Amino acid sequence: MSNFQPLPEHKFTFGLWTVGSVGRDPFGGPVRDPKSSADLVRLLGEVGAYGVNYHDSDLIPVDATPAEAAAIKKDFRKALDETGLVVPMATTDLFRDAVFKDGAFTSNDPKVRAYALQKTMKAMDLGVEFGAKVYVFWGGREGTESDATKNPVEAGKRFREALNFLCGYAKDQKYDLKFALEPKPNEPRGDIYLATVGHALAFINTLDHPEMVGVNPEVAHETMAGLNFLHGVAQAWDAGKLFHIDLNDQNPSRYDQDFRFGAVNPKNAFLLVKFLEDVKYNGSRHFDAHAYRTEDYEGVKDFARGCMRTYLILKEKAARWNADPDIQALVAEINADDGSLAPLTGAYSTEKAAALKSRDLQPASLALRGLPYERLDQLTIEVLLGVR
Repeated sequence: MSNFQPLPEHKFTFGLWTVGSVGRDPFGGPVRDPKSSADLVRLLGEVGAYGVNYHDSDLIPVDATPAEAAAIKKDFRKALDETGLVVPMATTDLFRDAVFKDGAFTSNDPKVRAYALQKTMKAMDLGVEFGAKVYVFWGGREGTESDATKNPVEAGKRFREALNFLCGYAKDQKYDLKFALEPKPNEPRGDIYLATVGHALAFINTLDHPEMVGVNPEVAHETMAGLNFLHGVAQAWDAGKLFHIDLNDQNPSRYDQDFRFGAVNPKNAFLLVKFLEDVKYNGSRHFDAHAYRTEDYEGVKDFARGCMRTYLILKEKAARWNADPDIQALVAEINADDGSLAPLTGAYSTEKAAALKSRDLQPASLALRGLPYERLDQLTIEVLLGVR
């Protein structure tokens, strides 16, 4: 049995904002002292992570002087070199500052929209400086509390214009970057534009350079809305748009909890891991989660190790599920196909349509067939519980 220790090939990453969270919430202040970005890199190196990601202001405070910024970057680079960690993804903080209270790219104020573009271009420069290949856009303030305040069609046009501009900037600078939109239905805004994976995929097709833009789905964000996260991930994968993924856990219909991966619903986490491994997803497994507010930094390390360990445990269980003869016999039975209908289906033709319309498919007989899904699901649970 595996010892479930993370290795570089697993591509486990964390954000500076995840392990660097000081435990502040809307009802209480910090419970942990802040650490420098370099110290957080060393923490991640200690627990065995592959990489670290950041918002621009996670690394360089907005009010840092040029000399301070240079010193921070030097220390950060030194920590990366010491630990061997890489920076696969970067993003822009377009939500904390009060200037973005009505959004960034979709703000009603053209000066705010211009500032958002300026800040993002500089942040892209910073990301590329440290090797990022994926650039994520989470529009946490791109939305409304009242639709009387902002025209949703105009907001969509503004969002599109901003992404087209930034795609142009990346191409002009010859940056090897892919963009990934991160959907979320609500919080911190009452309603956020591009609420789900499906919204984002439809929007991407309206851009000037859709080939540069994909999605970064997050477990908590789709689950908050009561949606099936696996289905959204599968749709993104099928569209060739799964550029990045955020792993955590979440109770449905709650605020954004960002729990340790697999902490709430191990079955859903298992099926997600199985999908990613079965399709050979080769991107980062990024944990966008936070340790409980009860923890000190030793607890933060436990949290980070737990995220990675759970993924590896579920990966091993997925391999066991795929190799289990009883499970695979049920899968074969459920998907049995004698090939007799192949000449009548698939790519359309006039002849196929005529032949299919005239065929007696005996639906009453088909309806009597039992599908052993109870048995299959129980065997899945038994794999998860470790008795198979």
